[in-house]
Amino acid sequence: MSDFPKSRLRIVLAPGIAFGPGKADLLQGIAETGSIRAAGNRLSMSYKRAWNLIGELNRNFAEPLVETEKGGAGGGGTRLTPMGEAVLARFRAIEAAYERSAGEDILALQALVRPGAAD
Repeated sequence: MSDFPKSRLRIVLAPGIAFGPGKADLLQGIAETGSIRAAGNRLSMSYKRAWNLIGELNRNFAEPLVETEKGGAGGGGTRLTPMGEAVLARFRAIEAAYERSAGEDILALQALVRPGAAD
């Protein structure tokens, strides 16, 4: 079974500020692993790239989405803030609504593609 058609939702929230599946998946990974490095690894993303995206997210929203604790005797870690959890939940809800409402039209559009066009 083919993975097509595919669509990816990217929302431009303000000039130069976008939120899409990559950032959502990074936040999801942090929520699940408690680690920027582990979340980045899941996405085949370097630690530096993941760290830079987190910095960008924290600067662009009204409150930080991610907070970190330095390591030490008690360990360290990374977690989503309540704002981070809310942003992730809203984006996932928007994705689900988009898929429900656009699915039929996406399939209809796919049917208009010339057979073998991707070969």
